[in-house]
Amino acid sequence: MWVKKWAAEVVREQLGIPGCKTLIRLDKEVRRKGKVLFEETRYFISSLDPEVVSAEEFQELILGHWEVESLHWHKDRYYREDKHIMGDDLGKVTILTNMALSLTRLLWKGERTLKEIRERCAINPLPTAKKLGLYRETC
Repeated sequence: MWVKKWAAEVVREQLGIPGCKTLIRLDKEVRRKGKVLFEETRYFISSLDPEVVSAEEFQELILGHWEVESLHWHKDRYYREDKHIMGDDLGKVTILTNMALSLTRLLWKGERTLKEIRERCAINPLPTAKKLGLYRETC
């Protein structure tokens, strides 16, 4: 990751983005079991002053932003939250979607994808219910 104040001046003047104080480049490498799956570079423009905010703080802000974006992506992609036409009951759908996502993440141990966990639970919810303490044998 690098943060350049001089590059922000170029962006501000040549591209006409008046609030730009910092240009940030973040190089990301995704690995699984020590093997590089892919690399990508992302650029960010910020109105925060690099004299006040450190590179580590910028990284925390960026990661926090993408965590929220990831949450919304999962809600839209797998639970089609944006497609619901529920009127006043939309809040109930959102609560159920949040619960489903939270439970899925609780069950995620990193060895499987969230999609595999959702599919496994949909096929046979009993093992999941037992794991979460929501089901007890009555006999």
